[in-house]
Amino acid sequence: MDDKVKNANNRLKILYLYKIFLDKTDEQHYLTMSDIVNQLKLYGISAGRKALYEDIEALKAYGLDIITIKGRVSAYYVASRDFELPELKLLADAVSSSRFLTEKKSSELLKKIENLSSVHEAKQIQRQVYVTNRVKAMNERIYLNVDVIHRAIAENKKIKFRYFDYNLQKKKTYRAGSRVCSPYALAWDDERYYLIAYYDNRQTISNFRIDRMEGVEIIDEKAVPKPDNFIVADYMNSSFSMFSGTTQDVKLRFDNQLINAVIDRFGKNITIIADGDIHFTVRVKVKAEHPEPFFGWLFQFGTMAEIIEPCELRDRYIELLKSVTEKQISVSTLTEK
Repeated sequence: MDDKVKNANNRLKILYLYKIFLDKTDEQHYLTMSDIVNQLKLYGISAGRKALYEDIEALKAYGLDIITIKGRVSAYYVASRDFELPELKLLADAVSSSRFLTEKKSSELLKKIENLSSVHEAKQIQRQVYVTNRVKAMNERIYLNVDVIHRAIAENKKIKFRYFDYNLQKKKTYRAGSRVCSPYALAWDDERYYLIAYYDNRQTISNFRIDRMEGVEIIDEKAVPKPDNFIVADYMNSSFSMFSGTTQDVKLRFDNQLINAVIDRFGKNITIIADGDIHFTVRVKVKAEHPEPFFGWLFQFGTMAEIIEPCELRDRYIELLKSVTEKQISVSTLTEK
């Protein structure tokens, strides 16, 4: 063997050894010294046992958690990693079920997550996740949009982009003109990824679906400063289906058995006041310019939930219920005829 090649292989040996341990071993799968020698041969590297013992000790000193199983034939495995298997399964399930990632990008990320485990543990990750046929995003550039937005926030700059909807033919239809805004935060709501930003055209804080943004770019303008009293969590809690708009105080009454649902929706910081033995009331902030999503959330609880104040919002809820009832009665009558 050429001396240069031999020297190069000697330098690469410990790197390949590091890779072999991470790829091939875990708490259930070990390698003997003979196994290690054979694995290195696959990379074109020959190694003596004495040198390998020294390399293993060097890897331990570097921080790789190699455990030796003593016996007639000693064996070795990596006992801990940056990510344990339950953590990787959690990440894999989040990626596979995420609706803002396309099916292609989900598959790519899952493969990278699998590479953080041994080949044996990777099979468990593969068995637990299912990407095909889930409702996924169609915009392949979402993750690039996210990267640009993060950079704009860090640089305190505005961004510009085009925003689109889908028509009945499932084709993109772009809204007039480009959107220019000052990005404040990225938020996850109802399995969607949103940008929360100050929107120049409306001079108010709005939100945009990341998967419906195209051509996102940073422009050379300073972002409008985020208001001192603006808290992303409060903004999210007041939004239903992430509609923009101003908020108003709303008083609600619920049956006691709905306490979990109310805390899940509004968080534990809300003030809960007992109202008799079987009810409680809360005051929350709700974006009421587009109250239909809020009404939909409230309606699922039927007679166990009601709007107390403001009267205008309660009346709008009543009118909507009447309209829906009349519509259904009308359809039912036509169907019977």
